[in-house]
Amino acid sequence: MNILVTGSLGFIGSNFIINFLKKYPKTSIFNIDSGFFGSNKKNLESIEKLENYTFHDANICDKKYIDKIIENMDGVINFAAESHVDRSISDSKPFLESNIMGVYTLLDSIRIKNDQCRFIQISTDEVFGSIESGFSKESDAFSPSNPYSASKASAEMICQSYFKTYGLDIITTRCTNNFGPRQFPEKIIPKTIIRAEKNLKIPIYGNGENIRDW
Repeated sequence: MNILVTGSLGFIGSNFIINFLKKYPKTSIFNIDSGFFGSNKKNLESIEKLENYTFHDANICDKKYIDKIIENMDGVINFAAESHVDRSISDSKPFLESNIMGVYTLLDSIRIKNDQCRFIQISTDEVFGSIESGFSKESDAFSPSNPYSASKASAEMICQSYFKTYGLDIITTRCTNNFGPRQFPEKIIPKTIIRAEKNLKIPIYGNGENIRDW
């Protein structure tokens, strides 16, 4: 198979590619990343010389470029996104551009150029917003509480519309509280570890009683 993976110089995408190629070594991975905040080329140094791995510096909002490469793909996995809540509050425009228009660009290129291509949208549990207790269900209404989660909810709605209107093969995942190797140091677990090692104060959000899946 030929798989286009977007935004894979970041934490989740780079881990996905490394593990995917170990399990499916005959798959060809075509990786595009625009090098925005959170991208790190060192994340994929271990595989950059593989014959079945290709990297291009490109933006998912570049319609002409996406149109050109999408025809030869069996699948697209979209990790590309602006993802930090605090930065979305201070400046939401990059989040709307990448997280909404980027998804539209990918889907419309698939619709026009290769409607048999499967599209996997990597979303977030934050589309449901905060909950006082218990768990969110897939059938719950969206209630995003910041520009980042609103942009991801919007992307999901676009995916749903392209599934229902054009019959495209689309899967959406909602990751929750990811952590692990190669995570960007602004996130809470690496930030806490780094600051603890340096004997600095560790940030507490709200009253300290919020709960995550860890």
